Amino acid sequence: KQWYQRRVRDRKELEKENSPLTEKDENCRYMHLDFIPVTYILPADYNIFVEEFRKNPTSTWIMKPNAKARGIGIFLINKLSQLKKWSRDSRQMGHNPKDTYVISKYIDNPHLIGGKKYDLRLYVLVTSYRPLKAYIYQLGFCRFCTVKYNSAVSELDNMFVHLTNVSIQKHGDDYNDKHGGKWTVHNLQMYLEHTHGKEVTDRLFDEINWIIVHSLKAVQGVMASDKHCFECYGYDVIIDENMKPWLIEVNASPSLTSTTAADRIMKYTLIDDVLKIICPNGEIPDPRWNKVPPKDSMGHFDLLIDEELAAQDQHENKSRSVSGRLPRTRPQQQWK
Repeated sequence: KQWYQRRVRDRKELEKENSPLTEKDENCRYMHLDFIPVTYILPADYNIFVEEFRKNPTSTWIMKPNAKARGIGIFLINKLSQLKKWSRDSRQMGHNPKDTYVISKYIDNPHLIGGKKYDLRLYVLVTSYRPLKAYIYQLGFCRFCTVKYNSAVSELDNMFVHLTNVSIQKHGDDYNDKHGGKWTVHNLQMYLEHTHGKEVTDRLFDEINWIIVHSLKAVQGVMASDKHCFECYGYDVIIDENMKPWLIEVNASPSLTSTTAADRIMKYTLIDDVLKIICPNGEIPDPRWNKVPPKDSMGHFDLLIDEELAAQDQHENKSRSVSGRLPRTRPQQQWK
């Protein structure tokens, strides 16, 4: 919730500054800042949600319980009466009425492969928030549904159609325990380059990186910045049929449970590569050490953003610019 509120405030501040990032399309939607679906927190935002729902009463929304994982308690609605019924049933079952849920507009036009919906799980290592320093893992993966996508109302309760969580899909009749319904991100890139072209694919993944950076910047001011700490996040991203990426959620403790042999190797490698960056050369980490490790020590991580390094480069560029002007000014001063 705090992340979403900060994002709204940042938009307003950028609009006051007439930033090009606030450019809108013909439907008055942000072209660069709309990277998460419209989202509310229930029950606190119920009245605001109802107002938004009534603007487009045919839309579908997805409900997710706060502080739960593996697809537990997730369901879809397309009528307010369904939400009211859920609220009544929850009270009758003795659930705490103060339990919070996240409700987001459902991405009902996902990009499909083989007719099936999928999402991306990407790992991002953050070693510092102020200044921001983050790395992205090359060996992310895609999770596929086992049943072909169908947006019909009759399939609204079929989680094998809508949810990519392996913990749900593995109970489906068509689940393949050899590959676990997963592709590597590299395989996805090759497929998209073949079907949509390299330029479109490169732009898509550049936008995903941009989304990750700006999501981290959105919470930069409220996160504890302790040099002794690090965090490896699991980013879930969905691509729609227009090749637009949407940030669905950020997992602070992504599951490291493996479902296949390839999955186990990848996650062991992930842990090993995290430790290479956190404890360079196997040494005890020094909180004063804030340098980017050499490329051969980063394993399968790539540096995503380093504000300290960027500030140093900017300072050096300014210095070079000034020194570049000196030969032209000195003769004038001497002539005078």
